[in-house]
Amino acid sequence: MKKVLVINGHQYYPFSEGKLTKTFIDKAVSMFEGEEFEVKMTNAQEAYDVEEEVEKFLWADVVFLQTPLNWMGVTWSFKKYMDDVFTAGMMGKLSNGDGRKEEAPKKNYGLGGLLDGKYMISVSANAPKEAFNNKSETFFDGISEDDLLLPMHLNFKWFGLKPLKTFFSYDVMKNPEIDNDLARFEQHIQQEFISKI
Repeated sequence: MKKVLVINGHQYYPFSEGKLTKTFIDKAVSMFEGEEFEVKMTNAQEAYDVEEEVEKFLWADVVFLQTPLNWMGVTWSFKKYMDDVFTAGMMGKLSNGDGRKEEAPKKNYGLGGLLDGKYMISVSANAPKEAFNNKSETFFDGISEDDLLLPMHLNFKWFGLKPLKTFFSYDVMKNPEIDNDLARFEQHIQQEFISKI
């Protein structure tokens, strides 16, 4: 039985209550459980036990992170979660420090990861799809969604996890297409998650 750690990275604001994040998580968990995956959940803005969270990463075959894009990155509550949990796991549980050895201190930075699983990031963003991969849109200046998420990809890589294809729902505040997003999400989870683990 495959084991999936589902992390809710939402941070509550009066204009962003977390309903969409919960909807995506509920859909994903329903699909995972339908395939008889074992699921554990974490909500980064709620109280958590750091050691228990480290153990969840050790337990999981796959980590699924659902988060809004918040100031071009993850929310502050999920950043705090990473600071707490990833730091606690860094010296011998999730990684052997930064991967370098005394005899070669200039080599293999970031390659000390001890995990052998995968991860998927699913993001809801206010930016339209057309803002990415498009040099004529000067704010992002042609970068992709995964370029924007590079710090998160590197954080997971630090611990040895390998990426599954990222999912993005776009323009969720100014021009939402939630039914279409959920249909795309369901297809994405089936094709890029369930069939690949």
